[in-house]
Amino acid sequence: MMGPGANARVYLACGVTDMRKGIEGLTALVQTALRQKPASGSVFVFRGRRGNRIKLLFWDGQGFCLYYKLLEKGRFPWPSVADGTARLTAAQLAMLWEGINWRRPSWTAAPTHTA
Repeated sequence: MMGPGANARVYLACGVTDMRKGIEGLTALVQTALRQKPASGSVFVFRGRRGNRIKLLFWDGQGFCLYYKLLEKGRFPWPSVADGTARLTAAQLAMLWEGINWRRPSWTAAPTHTA
């Protein structure tokens, strides 16, 4: 999968985001709520109300990329609204994307292995 580099800054939008928003709506949130520049090369991560969906938005130099993931089981670990914005490392983002609690690495719902 092509994606952001290992040195990319990662920002979580704490709280809940309307997952109906597309690139335009999320870039507006980056500017207003996170007070960041959407085309900065940083990765911006948003989570839905149920906690089982996340979207990643980033500028790759030519345009915006939007990744979306829906967990079949479990929820993505997320800071409270009071935290505002959280910064993650690339390793923590990789754990989050896999459904692992990046604050205490462990599976939220371990995947089942199929033979």
